Amino acid sequence: QVQLVESGGGLVQAGGSLRLSCAASGLTFSNYAMGWFRLAPGKEREFVGVVTTAGSIIRADSVMGRFTISRDNAKNTVYLQMNSLKPEDTAVYYCAAKISGGSYYRLQSYGYWGQGTQVTVSS
Repeated sequence: QVQLVESGGGLVQAGGSLRLSCAASGLTFSNYAMGWFRLAPGKEREFVGVVTTAGSIIRADSVMGRFTISRDNAKNTVYLQMNSLKPEDTAVYYCAAKISGGSYYRLQSYGYWGQGTQVTVSS
């Protein structure tokens, strides 16, 4: 049974930083690209970034230069480091494991999802 468990969310002031973690179990972690998505009120779930099995990172334009993603295969964990946070970054953040050969940007390419962690950025 695959489980992805996010942690590290919370309330932070604009300009601050948070690091989210996503611990995976029940899968061969190193075989999966791991993505981060977010869901803000009134919006659709959107791609934030992904770290591939080779360790390459792809990020959405909206977070370029502020967010980075890393993975520790020995710990079966993926991280999302968020710096220079803005109120518009407020959302529930989800990690996901990519199961298909489709686009990294599409939700449908990911088959395992965590329960999400809330990030709130105050102005």
